Amino acid sequence: MRRISIFGATGSIGQSTIDLIRRDRAAYDVVALTGGGNIDLLAKDAIELGADVAVTAYEDRLDDLKAALSGSGVQAAAGAQALLEAADREADWIMSAIVGSAGLAPGLHALRHGTTLALANKESLVTAGPLLMRTAQGHGARVLPVDSEHSAVFQGLVGEDQSEVERVIITASGGPFRDWSLERLEGATLAQACKHPSWDMGQRITIDSASMFNKALEIIETKEYFGFDPDQIEVLVHPGSYVHALVGFRDGALMAHMGAPDMRHAIGYALHWPERRDLPVARLDLAKVGLLRFEAPDETRFVPLRLAREVMETGGLAGAVFNAAKEAALDHFIAGKIGFLDMARLVEQVLNQMSVDVRLDAGSLSLDNVLAADKEARARVAALQPALKK
Repeated sequence: MRRISIFGATGSIGQSTIDLIRRDRAAYDVVALTGGGNIDLLAKDAIELGADVAVTAYEDRLDDLKAALSGSGVQAAAGAQALLEAADREADWIMSAIVGSAGLAPGLHALRHGTTLALANKESLVTAGPLLMRTAQGHGARVLPVDSEHSAVFQGLVGEDQSEVERVIITASGGPFRDWSLERLEGATLAQACKHPSWDMGQRITIDSASMFNKALEIIETKEYFGFDPDQIEVLVHPGSYVHALVGFRDGALMAHMGAPDMRHAIGYALHWPERRDLPVARLDLAKVGLLRFEAPDETRFVPLRLAREVMETGGLAGAVFNAAKEAALDHFIAGKIGFLDMARLVEQVLNQMSVDVRLDAGSLSLDNVLAADKEARARVAALQPALKK
């Protein structure tokens, strides 16, 4: 029986993981489930799966969680330290699906125990990729990609010599705004940004998809996980979301990974790796799909793609600053304080400021300096935001 933990259990990735666990319940011993403010769902799942502990990130919700778990035998805990303690519990496989940079520290703790980390938290690689991968290597741990694009690349490389790879193409649906003009994007609303045409995801990642910030993060993630040069990594807009990534080899061949837009593909692959097992996902009917449409992304409309290239060129703490500024700008957009395109404007301004003031490319990566850069970037977004008109 495999001992597993799910960090970010109440989010879309966590719920899809739990769906797979339910289907083969006897095979798993659930150690820890963590979540945010959805206490009822966290407690319900922890009781159903017989978890040892359930942890909410919010300390002020501990009493609520204790009440929801009363009489179940599941331990309740809350706060950042409790998340780290949950990551220190012995487990064979851990799903890292906490949204944002908050997922970095628990992931690092888990890796120090030599576990297998299924990584859906792309921000860990964006903010501290070399630190994360070095920690895994130093402790005999393994990181398996769960983002659909990176799982696709990973699968495309099975049995292949990575030195023979010429290029990697990750796809983007283009979100709800792929055909919008710059003028129209200026007035894009929160409700419009939350309507993804292909994927069923949480609010924040859906907005990130609409702005292309999600794809920008994934470009950096591709570099950090696989070690490809930035100029080997390409992005294509593929509205159907059937082709998740393509690996191109020196002989001109392209290997494409295809499947229905369902995150249980990538989650299931990581859960069962190195085996493949039956998954409850739709099978593609290519006759019904008909044509596959691809187009080059417009970086004048979707500035985050350009910024991602600059972040990779700078290296060091640039990824931490980029991600923190993005998260803070997203908060302001959700709160109605700035417009849709103002998110990219804020992130670019903060990157430009801190590139001069902090020397983002200098020094070695550590958790402390990543967190310090994160804090400073958020403060600068807060200082710059009032100057932008909603």
